[in-house]
Amino acid sequence: MNWIDKLERKFGRYGIPNLTFYIVICYVLGYILMQFNPALLNMMSLEPAMILQGQVWRLVTWVIYPPSTGNIMWFAISILFFYYPIGSSLERTWGTFRYNLYIFSGLLFVMIAAFLTYFVTGRIYLMGNVFTTYYVSMSVFLAYAASYPNVQILLFFVIPIRMKWMAWVYGIMIVYDMVTYIRLGVWVMAVPIVASFLNFILFFFTGGRMSRFRPKEVKRRRDFQKAVNRGRVNPETGGIAKHKCAICGRTELDDPNLEFRFCSKCNGNYEYCQDHLFTHQHVK
Repeated sequence: MNWIDKLERKFGRYGIPNLTFYIVICYVLGYILMQFNPALLNMMSLEPAMILQGQVWRLVTWVIYPPSTGNIMWFAISILFFYYPIGSSLERTWGTFRYNLYIFSGLLFVMIAAFLTYFVTGRIYLMGNVFTTYYVSMSVFLAYAASYPNVQILLFFVIPIRMKWMAWVYGIMIVYDMVTYIRLGVWVMAVPIVASFLNFILFFFTGGRMSRFRPKEVKRRRDFQKAVNRGRVNPETGGIAKHKCAICGRTELDDPNLEFRFCSKCNGNYEYCQDHLFTHQHVK
């Protein structure tokens, strides 16, 4: 069992369903404030110096900064027709807890990076305008592309393109921006980029095994479960068994004294009777 599984077992009940909807509400509120009362929005930004002086509400309110600050048409397209659909799809694919963990870990890394930058430099760089949710939102886009690489969308509502190619182009742009910031001596601008994508690195390049949530893998497990369920119907009695051994095919209808367990080392939902639980060959 990997570290995400362990966290989900212990804290899974605390996940916030439909988290993307609440994030979109925050972005809409932030966009309205940006248009009509930018001074009030600045009072909610992530400024470590101000937080250390007692303005602790900034630890929470900074998340209302919208990732898109263009005209209202572009804001509506990017948030309502792009960010919300992909975020909701990821939550349905991964589950509520894992999606919550991905979002909140990204926000946490950005906050830590903002404070570390302030402690290292001792200066205020208007961090509220630097450490925002923009790259966290983009990390959601990359996570969606990694989970659905072959999904095709219409770029600018005209050009058909697969998500994996958009992700590669965006990744190249990110690296170029980071190199440019460092070369120009404004390395502070590169810090939020790195911090925002630490969650992506943790989920996809560590023991998270997020490949199991790709659509092909999800469909494979569902087809397997359906096949198992069909095999659990007893043709003689018509009864439906709750357990079935993947080796011998016996169910509790064959012998009520049999015990069944799922194997944690097999890649999939494989259940075995007591005679084959420790003797079967693990499915990888």
